[in-house]
Amino acid sequence: MEVVSLEVVRPGALTTVQDLGRPGYAHLGVPRSGALDPYAHRLANRLAGNPPDAAALETTVDGTAVRASTDVTAAVTGAPCPVRVDGRPAPWGAAVRVPAGAVLEVGRAVSGVRSYVAFRGGIDVPPVLGSRSTDLLSGLGPGPLAAGGTLPLGTPRGPSTGADAIPVPAPPAELVLPLLLGPRHDWFTAAALAGLARAVYRVSSLSNRVGLRTEGPALARAKSGELPSEGMVLGAVQVPPDGLPVVFLADHPVTGGYPVIGVVAEAHLPAAAQAVPGTRVVFVPVRRG
Repeated sequence: MEVVSLEVVRPGALTTVQDLGRPGYAHLGVPRSGALDPYAHRLANRLAGNPPDAAALETTVDGTAVRASTDVTAAVTGAPCPVRVDGRPAPWGAAVRVPAGAVLEVGRAVSGVRSYVAFRGGIDVPPVLGSRSTDLLSGLGPGPLAAGGTLPLGTPRGPSTGADAIPVPAPPAELVLPLLLGPRHDWFTAAALAGLARAVYRVSSLSNRVGLRTEGPALARAKSGELPSEGMVLGAVQVPPDGLPVVFLADHPVTGGYPVIGVVAEAHLPAAAQAVPGTRVVFVPVRRG
């Protein structure tokens, strides 16, 4: 039986295989990983006729290009970008037929950061701890795409949804992040906490899958010294010695020794995954009731 596969023609700056991650292993020091924008990831899979947990490609800024070994249905969502099949324009945010031997080219993001490319049958690399996701922090899962590499596709599971196109939210012009204060907000001065609600930060170009880094006013500490290393959760906002908040994303470490001023709910993190460097970031502090 012929193995259906993709040949990597152009890997892009950072293209990885992602599904919905491997939750439940933090006690072993393993982050959850998975798609940074799970909403866009699920939409791409739905358009391609896959279940939500199928593995797809997550590109970073400048897209990727792959050649299909046989006819395959693909879909591109997430950051809007030009899509071409053997040089001819194809729709973004809709199911696309890629003939055998044709190259699917996912171009540079017009806005946003990360595009998602799903293929009917899903990318069938071997799972590790129940997930096919690339984890850049721990090194689990397949490595980032490299030119000349191949990716096997799985057997389609169930009928296609038949969806022609699905609305996709635009990348944010401003990132507004409700911040549930704690557990270490008492490590910061009253003036820092009051100023946090008025401060405007910007997304730093140093951001990655581990965390969204910010540029802006430093938060003054009320307590000096160091904390013992403690557990970190998705969305935790840690403040390192430079005083600039870091929002932990899917590949975040499971422990850390810098104070966590608050936590951003998971529902707000897909927008953070699509915020380009320079995007305004506003934290809205919320105290526990």
